[in-house]
Amino acid sequence: IFGKKGRGKVVELNLQEKVFATVYTFGKALGCHGAAICGSASLKNYLINFSRSFIYTTAMPLHSLVAIQCAYQLLAQSDDERKNLSELIVYFRNEIKSLSIERVESFSPIQCLVFSGNETVKNVAAQLQNKGFDVRPILYPTVAKGKERLRICLHSHNTKEQVKALIENIKLIE
Repeated sequence: IFGKKGRGKVVELNLQEKVFATVYTFGKALGCHGAAICGSASLKNYLINFSRSFIYTTAMPLHSLVAIQCAYQLLAQSDDERKNLSELIVYFRNEIKSLSIERVESFSPIQCLVFSGNETVKNVAAQLQNKGFDVRPILYPTVAKGKERLRICLHSHNTKEQVKALIENIKLIE
């Protein structure tokens, strides 16, 4: 969602000429799999010669490359969706401030609220899931003990009313 046409945070901050390497991931947001690393000839040479995971891998099949290309074409045409998602992120962040729940600072669509203890966060997630919200608990040892959290992923297809309903249900649990 970051940068012009969704080209990323580096482009948004105009740092293309100042980064050592750029990693393009094709999973999750693009709905594909795999990744690519772009950088200087020295970086390329180093990775070819010393990166075990690269040395022992095979090339992606053509259908994966076509899927990635189509995803990037769609991404470039998704200005309205990016704008809507950015507005939802700002709305969620502003509304959640009024709660006494600790949150993880994020400007991305992934927002996290801290509920200490595995059982506590699983209980909170279950209550919200029973209300129709697809939220996930992130448990210790994945995160530090006492920093277990509820992971909320906002999407461009969500409405402000849905986000408001989620926040209202979180308030009932708080």
